[in-house]
Amino acid sequence: MGRYLEAAKVLRAAMDAAAAALTDEQALKAAALYPLWDGGAQYDAGERVRFGGALYKCVQAHAAQPDWTPTAAPSLWAKVLVSDTGEALPWEQPESTNPYMKGDKVTHGGKTWVSTIDNNVWEPGVYGWEETGG
Repeated sequence: MGRYLEAAKVLRAAMDAAAAALTDEQALKAAALYPLWDGGAQYDAGERVRFGGALYKCVQAHAAQPDWTPTAAPSLWAKVLVSDTGEALPWEQPESTNPYMKGDKVTHGGKTWVSTIDNNVWEPGVYGWEETGG
């Protein structure tokens, strides 16, 4: 039984290493590779977790606390807002830690928009967005 446990640990380490190298878009396609958020875990910047049906990226290393959930602690976590297919998703107000990048597509106000700048935290129609045909 011990050799199976050791083989599983080796496989898990390889999966974790591969998951860490994925882009956000690729990570969304393989979200099951990422663990559920744990209020007692230690997280390093860049690690991803699943929480509330979404994928989040750790912004700064920290020891989690039960009330520092990804949705309650935007200084620690950034929700991955891009689509794994390139499809335009409904616009969400990003934090400074998870802005839209040039080329990201969103829907907002019944229209489809593409970001014309990197690090875009503006609402479509205000600044940094161009309306597209689809």
